[in-house]
Amino acid sequence: MAPTRKVLGTAGHIDHGKSSLIQALTGTDPDRLAEEKKRGITIELGFAQLQLPDGRSMGVVDVPGHERFVRQMISGSTGIDLALLCIAADDGIMPQTREHIAVLELLAVPACVVALTKSDRVDEEWIDMVSSEIEDYLADTPFAAAPIVPTSARTGQGLDRLKSILAEEANKADSVRKSPYARMPVDRVFTIKGAGTVVTGTLWSGTVKVDDELQVLPSKAISRVRTIQHHDQAADEACAGERTALNLSSFTVDDVRPGDFLVTPRSIEPTDRFDTRFTYLCPLREGRPLATGTRIRIAHGTREAFGRLLLADGLQQIKPNETAYAQIRLEEELPLSAGDRYIARSYSPVAVIGGGVALTCHPRRRTNLSERDRALLEALAAENYEEAASLAALSQPLPFSLADIVRASSVSEPTTKAVLGKLVDNGAIEELGSGSQKFFATKAAVQKTLGAIENALLAFHTQNPTEPGVHKNDLFLRCGLSMNQAAFDALLSVAAKNGKIVVGAGAVSHPKAGAGAKAAESKAAESIHAVLKAGGFAPPAIPALFEQSSVKDQSLAYRALGTLEKRGDIVRVGRELAFDREAFDQLTSLTRAYLSECGSATVADLKDHLGVSRKYAVPLLEEFDTRGITKRVGDARTLG
Repeated sequence: MAPTRKVLGTAGHIDHGKSSLIQALTGTDPDRLAEEKKRGITIELGFAQLQLPDGRSMGVVDVPGHERFVRQMISGSTGIDLALLCIAADDGIMPQTREHIAVLELLAVPACVVALTKSDRVDEEWIDMVSSEIEDYLADTPFAAAPIVPTSARTGQGLDRLKSILAEEANKADSVRKSPYARMPVDRVFTIKGAGTVVTGTLWSGTVKVDDELQVLPSKAISRVRTIQHHDQAADEACAGERTALNLSSFTVDDVRPGDFLVTPRSIEPTDRFDTRFTYLCPLREGRPLATGTRIRIAHGTREAFGRLLLADGLQQIKPNETAYAQIRLEEELPLSAGDRYIARSYSPVAVIGGGVALTCHPRRRTNLSERDRALLEALAAENYEEAASLAALSQPLPFSLADIVRASSVSEPTTKAVLGKLVDNGAIEELGSGSQKFFATKAAVQKTLGAIENALLAFHTQNPTEPGVHKNDLFLRCGLSMNQAAFDALLSVAAKNGKIVVGAGAVSHPKAGAGAKAAESKAAESIHAVLKAGGFAPPAIPALFEQSSVKDQSLAYRALGTLEKRGDIVRVGRELAFDREAFDQLTSLTRAYLSECGSATVADLKDHLGVSRKYAVPLLEEFDTRGITKRVGDARTLG
């Protein structure tokens, strides 16, 4: 994968100078809307590019500070590597300061730098006091060691030092963008005359090149990338961590909207529920507990959806600063992957109350966790994805595919594939082949399913003693196994190889229980053949044949007739007749001899010569025509 870039995001209370500081640092005014300039506040996300002293650059996302625009702040903070927390020296920590810090903490932003803005308005003693207050507040957060830099956008105080510190902290911040697949939450969509639809966002992972196809989620529509830009500069490729603008072909602004995701096609399946380690921070809720079943808002990427928080294992409520396993049931699907961070906000009044990390993204609808469930969640929470994929595979009670484990563990396909290969190599699971598809199973699952197949076959033979076997599709239903049909076919191959079943002529039978059916079929064949031999040139029609042979089971009678035909003992003529082979050969010889002598003959001539009625002569001659023994010329026959 290409090296990732870094993105800087602002945070802080309204009117604490975030946008002014970004303009002073970059030369770009991030407030682009006329309303923003008129009101003097940031409403939508703003963007710029910061040149660092070491020659590198960082994309910058400037967020609103007003309490009404916390949703936009969360969108802007999604995917950033470094936070620039702006706190005005003459104000200190304010309500949205606390809320924004909670958001940064819940999103696991790796690093933070505090800009003490408007420092030119206060004296050194005041700066020291406010800095101490900030240090005390951050002491209980992941940002306890965050540098605090007094600055002034108006005078330029501290800007060079701030740039140097931002460069140092950017080097320390570990990017979590390790997926090979492209993922970009969309934060803006607009149309450029002559170019078409353009979307912007921070590329979370992977790379995007010109002419690549990308899928829009949740709609699943696919478009091609026409052009790519970074901060108004054309590029051939976008890499993880970059602020990116993509021109999409054949799309309108109605086909993709802010809040959607652009991803590598078919790399993510949206979900309406996910398991999580939920942290209840409630910075603005005065310590009240949060009850299970509470309706909340889930902010993921640049979208917010409603859902319900269901605490695991009977927990009825969670207290401030506590963390617990939970399942969140969504009212609309979100394109979540294991390890994705989200923010939870209260339904009303709206405030940040917590959040966490998505673990399994397609779990069963359950809240009571088994030991295996908990072990899987703990592995995912620890980002031990190989262990998670292994646990998911080894806990499967039935055969499974690679896709099944990707879904069950929420681990990427490349990692899961490697894990399954190791488990096969060390004998922990078996690989089952079924055409182009591969399936896997634990030894216990193989034994369980083979036992179910054997029991179903024995039950079938008991109920149908004259039937030689059952069609595999019927057997699949009889086994009652909730599994893929192709996986079941792979199991049948294993069962046949182990001598547990016999597969032939479209039917599956048990090697022991099928003996009685074979004996019955053999006896029926002898009886039918005897009647045909006795019939000579004028055998009874098939329904009468079965009646005369005393074979009352129609299925058995037709199987016996088929067996006789395969052995060459009889010859089927049309749908209603069958002849003993010896009689058919005699009729063939008589017909050849007659036509050799006469040259041609009508049906009437041949029926008289053969000594049979028209009932037999017509289908016989049609059979001879099919075999090339005779050839029809008008109303007559000649040798073929």
